[in-house]
Amino acid sequence: MAQGDEQDNRASQGDDDKNGKQDKKNGGKKRSPLLRIILIAVVVVVVIVWIAYWLLTRNQIETDDAYTTGRKVSIAPHVNGYVTQLLVNDNQFVHAGQLLVKIDDRDYIASLHKAEASIAQAQANFAAATQMVMVAKQNFPGRLIAAKGALSSAQAQLFKAETDYRRQHSVSRAATTQQDIDYSKAALDQAHAEVMRAEGELQQATPVKPNIENQEATMKQQNAALKAAEADLVQAQLNYGWTEVRAPHDGWISQRNVEQGDFVQTGQKLFSVVEPEVWVVANYKETQIQKMRPGQKVEIEVDAYPNLTLHGHVDSIQLGAGAAFSAFPPENATGNFVKIVQRVPVKILIDSGLDPNVPLPLGVSVVPTVTVQ
Repeated sequence: MAQGDEQDNRASQGDDDKNGKQDKKNGGKKRSPLLRIILIAVVVVVVIVWIAYWLLTRNQIETDDAYTTGRKVSIAPHVNGYVTQLLVNDNQFVHAGQLLVKIDDRDYIASLHKAEASIAQAQANFAAATQMVMVAKQNFPGRLIAAKGALSSAQAQLFKAETDYRRQHSVSRAATTQQDIDYSKAALDQAHAEVMRAEGELQQATPVKPNIENQEATMKQQNAALKAAEADLVQAQLNYGWTEVRAPHDGWISQRNVEQGDFVQTGQKLFSVVEPEVWVVANYKETQIQKMRPGQKVEIEVDAYPNLTLHGHVDSIQLGAGAAFSAFPPENATGNFVKIVQRVPVKILIDSGLDPNVPLPLGVSVVPTVTVQ
C-alpha cells in the first residue's frame, strides 16, 4: 500500500516537471519574437543614423593638423644706444605710430648739428665757386683782348724805336750827338722788352676756354661736396629720428626682450608686434584636396575655446607639400622606399565668429571642416 502511494507521488512529480518544461518552452517561444524585433529595430536605427551621418558629412573634409597663424613683425632699432624710455609691457595692444622705445639721442643731436654746419660751409663754397665761374667767363676773354692790344702797342713802340735807332745811325756824326744815339739804343732795348712782356701776357691769356673749364671743374667739385653734405645731413636726421622706435602697425606686443637702461644695437630684436588679423593653416592629406577649391566654406572649432565656432573660407592651397619646402627634403632615390601620405598646407581665412574681447593667439590647435560641395 505504501509502495503504491510512493509510485503515485513519483508519477505526479514527473508530470509536474514535464508541465514546467513545457511552460518554459512556450514562454521562450513567446519572448524570442520580441527580442528579434528589438534587435532588428536597433540595427535599422543604427543603419539609418549611419546613412544620415554619411549624407550629412560626405562632402565635409576635416583635419586636426591645423593651427592659427598671422603676421608678426620683429621690432629692432636702426641705431645703437641706451634705452632711456620703455613705454610698453608684455601683451599690450599698440596702435600704428605709437612710441614704444626711446634711445638716448644726445650723440645723434651732436651729429645733426655737425652735419648742419658742414652743409652751411659746403653751400658757401659752392656759391663762391659759382661766382668764380661767372667772373672767369667775363675776365678771361677781356684779358685776352687786353693782352693782344698790349702786344700790338709794344710792337708799335718797337717799330718806332727801331726806326729812331736806324735814323741815328744813318745820319752823320755832325747831325747827331752821342746822347741821342744812346737814348735811341735804350729806347730800342726797352721796346724789345715790352714786346716780350706783352707776348708773355698774351700767352697766359690765350687759353680762355681751359681757364673757364678749370673754374667750372672747381664748381662741380664744390657741388659734389655740397651733395655729400646734404646726404650726411639726411643721414643725421634719420639717425636722430630712429632714436624713437614706433609701432609699424596695430597689434599686440609679444616676446619682449628689452628693459629700460639696456644698451641695444642695430638690428637687435626688442620684441614682436602681432597683427590682429589671424588665419588658419590646415595640413590636409594629399588624398583630401581633390575636390577642395578656394572660396569653399569652412567651419572651425578651436581647442582653446570649446564653445567658440568660427566660420571662414578656403583662401588658397599651397603648390607643394610641406616636405617639399623643408630644410631637408626626403631623398627617395636611394635606399628602401616607404610611401608616406604627404600633407598639403591650406590657408583658411576667418570670416566671422571671433570675439573681439578674446583675441585668438597664434599657434593654437583648431579643427577645420571644409564643405567641398
